[in-house]
Amino acid sequence: MNSLDKLAHEFAKLPGVGAKTAMRYAYAVINMNAADAEEFSRAITDVKTKVHYCRECGNFTEDDVCEICRRRSKDVICVVTYPKDVAAMEKSHCFGGVYHVLHGTISPLSGRGADDIRIKELLARLDGVSEVILATNPDVEGEATAMYIAALVKPLGIKVSRIAQGVSMGSDIEYADSVTLSRAMESRIPL
Repeated sequence: MNSLDKLAHEFAKLPGVGAKTAMRYAYAVINMNAADAEEFSRAITDVKTKVHYCRECGNFTEDDVCEICRRRSKDVICVVTYPKDVAAMEKSHCFGGVYHVLHGTISPLSGRGADDIRIKELLARLDGVSEVILATNPDVEGEATAMYIAALVKPLGIKVSRIAQGVSMGSDIEYADSVTLSRAMESRIPL
């Protein structure tokens, strides 16, 4: 495999990138000047060596604790499935608390149980929390995970709410537009 095909093959490993798009990306790299290609390569290396999970919430950060956890009030926690969901929520400008990233959902068919996602870490963060907002995807796994967490948190006397429908059933939060996410957050319902 020549270097052009190898680069296209690597681009094709990215989600949503087919063979034609991968080849277009490879040609774009060939057409970059040496400095831009070096900067592109350095950006990939930097993200792999510098970015890790926030010690508190599990979001991506280059610091021990992310900026959201350092600067915001921790009395309301919004629980999401993946770091990309934090990015989507932040784009909507509808939430001012902190997040908790589960890094997955309960999925018996995939062999993933409650101990395989960051539920214990969530429970350890609840001291002083007045509300937990469950913003998992509105699919079977997201709903099951939300119900499981609600059953653990409600007996602690903490308000538990679920973002309102508005995000289509079966879709992913990361693809929802800002208005839809904002309305879903404002219309959340107690569980």
